[in-house]
Amino acid sequence: MSGAATIVRCDWCGEDPLYQRYHDEEWGVPQRNGDALFEKLCLEGLQCGLSWITILRRREDLRRAFDGFDPRRLAHWTDRDRIEVLDRPGVIRHRGKIEAICGNARVMTEAFEDADRFAEFIWSFAPEVGPHRPRARSTGDLETETPESRRLARALRSLGFRFVGPVTAHAFMQAMGLVDDHQAGCHRANQES
Repeated sequence: MSGAATIVRCDWCGEDPLYQRYHDEEWGVPQRNGDALFEKLCLEGLQCGLSWITILRRREDLRRAFDGFDPRRLAHWTDRDRIEVLDRPGVIRHRGKIEAICGNARVMTEAFEDADRFAEFIWSFAPEVGPHRPRARSTGDLETETPESRRLARALRSLGFRFVGPVTAHAFMQAMGLVDDHQAGCHRANQES
């Protein structure tokens, strides 16, 4: 665990103040806003192969570059828009990921009547509520995917989403509060926010 003696946090956030703030205020907080869920799915896809702190440090630049991750706007991006975004500050310059963001926006807007329906769909994959078992402190027991994340990834891919494998889906579910994976002893474990 990391943090000051009075605040115990999951060890993954280390001593970086930006990471600690993200951990304390966002990570694992149940999010039911469909637009926020879509943004996070995009960010998780951009993160593939990179560290999350890289994305976190660029998040505001990415929001500006990708029209606030508004799926209704991104669904109508042209080839020119996708090429021009490569020159914007803070962008992850990976054409496949950029294509996936725009394609995922099209899928979301076509498959779901509105962002609320998308949120309902996402939350239908949350595990059933039962006895909470916080993760132990040892990093050797950390799951990178679960049966629920495999089902979510499969369902998203069947709709046409890309960059949404089971590991990405699990990270997404952790971050958006579908599961509480704070480590045992963390001040945020077992909190409803």
